[in-house]
Amino acid sequence: MTKILKIIIISLLSLAVPAHAQRYTISPVNADAALKTENIRAHVEYLCSETLGGRATGTAGGRATAAWLESNFRVLGLQPLGGAWLHGFNTADGLARNVIGLIPGSASPARYVVLMAHYDNLGVLNGNFYPGADSNASGVAALLELAGMVTHMNTCHKIYNNGLIVVALDAKEKNQGGATELWRLISSGKLLDPVSGQAISPSQISLVVNLDQLGSTLAPLTEGHPRYLMMLSEEATGRRNTLISANQGRGFGLELGFDYYGSKDFTRLFYRRISDQRVFLEHGIPAVMFTSGITFLNNKPDDTPDTLDYDVLHDRIRLIFYWLDRVL
Repeated sequence: MTKILKIIIISLLSLAVPAHAQRYTISPVNADAALKTENIRAHVEYLCSETLGGRATGTAGGRATAAWLESNFRVLGLQPLGGAWLHGFNTADGLARNVIGLIPGSASPARYVVLMAHYDNLGVLNGNFYPGADSNASGVAALLELAGMVTHMNTCHKIYNNGLIVVALDAKEKNQGGATELWRLISSGKLLDPVSGQAISPSQISLVVNLDQLGSTLAPLTEGHPRYLMMLSEEATGRRNTLISANQGRGFGLELGFDYYGSKDFTRLFYRRISDQRVFLEHGIPAVMFTSGITFLNNKPDDTPDTLDYDVLHDRIRLIFYWLDRVL
């Protein structure tokens, strides 16, 4: 048999293999096309606009923010849980709204990762407008971009085992009210998977990922090194090595911190007490928090969009996605 004839036969045999039977790896690099720095900035600037009035819980601006987030979830192709994206609950300041959507996974029985960021802020206090760019428009922008990257991978026929529950939380500034309500829905069996129609149970939650203040470079881990990211987690459940591997292997060069500036007390404070993942940790659900840390601008009228570093925020989101791609 001639060499040319062998090549022809091998080619014909390969054509006979059904496309669904061909095995190949879809790289997370494919999702880079869905991540644009200008879109990140546009999200932050809209969330910080005076039209939304600082996004305080129970205000017209808070309601408008929830409606805008619902619109974004629709555009991204997320599926509503229990037939609705908006899930209302009462607070002392009026009706609050969590916005919840799902990107289904393939595992049977189903497993889920929760990706969340709070969208509320202080609003207007004593006549002063609090735009809340870093806290937490930056986290909400990251939430939307990460969801978009995962859905983009779906269009590239990437199949994830875990479903991704995407949640924009309200009432964080009201004693983590949104996270508490999310846990109540899950623990009481009232959050329904739109694919199976079954209630999502706490035992099906593999991990909770919280995005809170991701856009600043004003409080670096090392003086003069603005390219950094903090991941707060339990060492055994946070998949830290996965983050380190993605950071090194893809050449991000971000300085990574796994505690809060070397302080056990501050790490405990931000990881276990005053951030939204607290509610899940208290019920034994593994959780991770990504942050760029508190700065002197947080919870002040000067926390404006022009104080953020969008190039670094872009790379933080991209690195978190590469980590999330492996976690899912």
